[in-house]
Amino acid sequence: MDAELVRRIAFAAVAIPLALLIVWYGGLPLAALLAAASGLGTAELFGLAERKGVRPARVLGAASAAAIAPLAYLVLTQPVLRAAADRLGLVLAALWLIAVLTWVLAVRAPTDRPLEAAAVTLLGVAYTGALPAFIVAIRHGQLPLKSWAGAWLVFFPLVVTWVCDSAAMFGGRTFGGPKLAPTVSPGKTRSGTVTGIVGALLVAPLFAGVVFPRVGVTLGLLPALAIAGVLSIVGQIGDLTESLFKREAGVKDSSHLIPGHGGVLDRLDSLYFVVPVAAAMYRAFGVI
Repeated sequence: MDAELVRRIAFAAVAIPLALLIVWYGGLPLAALLAAASGLGTAELFGLAERKGVRPARVLGAASAAAIAPLAYLVLTQPVLRAAADRLGLVLAALWLIAVLTWVLAVRAPTDRPLEAAAVTLLGVAYTGALPAFIVAIRHGQLPLKSWAGAWLVFFPLVVTWVCDSAAMFGGRTFGGPKLAPTVSPGKTRSGTVTGIVGALLVAPLFAGVVFPRVGVTLGLLPALAIAGVLSIVGQIGDLTESLFKREAGVKDSSHLIPGHGGVLDRLDSLYFVVPVAAAMYRAFGVI
């Protein structure tokens, strides 16, 4: 077993149980974890842009991205803040956008690529801040602190994604064949894509028949299969999107923050797409 695989397994053995515990508890610890991941992910995305000569608003962007999950939690759980968000949410978003554009005007000359600096700043906040914050909507849409139902509703799309990624990797190595997107991610094959989808679908009966009934979540086999199938495709698109950004920047990993795993972007690439789609499908099926 190579050293990198050992590091990956060791990290996962610690990180996954800890993440499950935090998601089970929910509340501010979960919001804080998402805030840290969002801030770090935004910094990594900005680092990719800086390799191509684009200089976004690092502090403003990372701080804004980190603030989204805690704000979402407070809005979901505090009726007064929810009412205020209903009245003023769009106004505050507009004021924030004006602040970003004012920053660009103040500190970027026409030769400093101000349009790209503003665009990457906005992308960083939306991509690495707003998208993962949908975990808060899944966990606290209707459920209180210390809820196994909430924990497994969050972990279902996560497990689907992890199994899909692993099945795609092993399927691609086993069957080979034509590349899926050779200019973006040369290692991915069409056979791996198919085996990834099959692996994800196999997760659905486990959750629909064993996990969810034990924690009081009502989600039948067919809806679970539909969610798993859609997420397996969406997650692979998210993976390729982050690979596209890294390909432009000319790097293999977004950072070396996580032993054996690269950076936050590398670990959450699929989940940026998976989590909001899972929240939408849960809502469509009446789960949250």
